[in-house]
Amino acid sequence: MAKPILDEALWAVLELLLPPDPPRPRGGRPRLPHRQVLTGILFVLRSGIPWELLPQELGCGSGMTCWRRLQEWQAKGIWQRIHHELLNWLGRLGHLDWSRASLDSGSVAAKRGGPLSGPNPTDRPRRQLGIGYRSAAAARDAAAFEKYQRDLQTLHRTAVV
Repeated sequence: MAKPILDEALWAVLELLLPPDPPRPRGGRPRLPHRQVLTGILFVLRSGIPWELLPQELGCGSGMTCWRRLQEWQAKGIWQRIHHELLNWLGRLGHLDWSRASLDSGSVAAKRGGPLSGPNPTDRPRRQLGIGYRSAAAARDAAAFEKYQRDLQTLHRTAVV
């Protein structure tokens, strides 16, 4: 039998961090449980398939359901909390080697800037022409998604308990 995408130990940590389902006073179709949706999200992130090609046989709902929940959790800051909690959990288990950690200006904002800070001069011609730039929100979402994809893949690979 194949190894589950979301094992019991990892789910026990993540379950407490996910928000309760919103009330549905007018009824409607019940929401898919968080565990099934998270399994679908992890499957897409690990396999790299497009959201709309998420296999229904996995029982994770549609790719759009998983994508919408991913966006909802991102907007509520859930992924940031999950990231911190997983780092704490892996640290307690001794699976993190902080001697190899590094911090640079790509992951920490420069405080108060300075006379030499500003846009990259090599980008100015492209920016003036409006070529090759996504909206700020799309770029931020894409960067956050890629970071969490890498983090979740790394954490899921190392979360062998």
